[in-house]
Amino acid sequence: MFKGFSRSVIGASHTKSGIVCQDSSSHKITDYYAVAVVADGHGSKKHFRSNMGSQFAVEAVIETIDKFYGDPEEFEANFPKNHKMIVRNIEKQVIALWNKKASDHLKANPVTDQEKSRFTPEEFEQISPESYYGSTLIAGIAGRSFTFGIQIGDGSFVAIFEDGIAKMPMEYDESAPANVTASICNANAASMFKSFYSEKPFISMFASTDGLYTSFGSERDFLDYHVIITSQLASDADVFKDAVIKNITKRSHFGTEDDISLSCVFSAEKISESAALLTQRVEENKKTAAEKKAELKKTMEKQRQSLME
Repeated sequence: MFKGFSRSVIGASHTKSGIVCQDSSSHKITDYYAVAVVADGHGSKKHFRSNMGSQFAVEAVIETIDKFYGDPEEFEANFPKNHKMIVRNIEKQVIALWNKKASDHLKANPVTDQEKSRFTPEEFEQISPESYYGSTLIAGIAGRSFTFGIQIGDGSFVAIFEDGIAKMPMEYDESAPANVTASICNANAASMFKSFYSEKPFISMFASTDGLYTSFGSERDFLDYHVIITSQLASDADVFKDAVIKNITKRSHFGTEDDISLSCVFSAEKISESAALLTQRVEENKKTAAEKKAELKKTMEKQRQSLME
């Protein structure tokens, strides 16, 4: 049985500046599949409706997955054999649906004089309508016998499989040219997606916007955080997810001060079966972190003594 949660919180810097939260997040749980999705609207000047763009992105993912799962038995039978082609089709349909949502919104809500006032007439003419709504997108989908994910732009996707180790199967490495943001609004967005597919039984999957990753001191700390969350979900998922939401709210106010979105789906059965393993992983991670800290302290002390000689 799948379970999940999702939440977007506004960053302190946006609150101070009077900027709306540009992140969006959602999740969907069914008997056949679960979806975790987040999107981060671009903060730059020309993406002045990116908060709506991120909302359209998460809606487009869930609606597209719903469509592909129209006949669940048939989809689950065909997907493993043709997953590369099907994932590409999913990406293209997400883009097409996002563009329709943005276009429909623009028709119903033409650009206002106030929105145009930030630009010269020449500057505004150079902006494509899609760019008003620019956003990143990260989604993880769990079926009954496989998992897969899609990503465009920054942010992180973390998966924990049966070994209890947190991994980033779509570790971000932007291939876009300098000064070009990887975005769902780009004309070549379909070529900018990254994806992954696995038939390993999963325990949990997390999608998060970059505000969460940058609130940690290292990638190791970031990954360990997800193992801790997963281990706690084994005891009382409904209670602990509220604690997670409080934690990301705190990070958005006292860490990077950026918007943070986190969406999670997990297998309740695997969480229960792996409780002891997850506790072991947490303890191992704590020990490794302590050893790294001691090693760093020792290195710094040697450097200090060397400078004094």
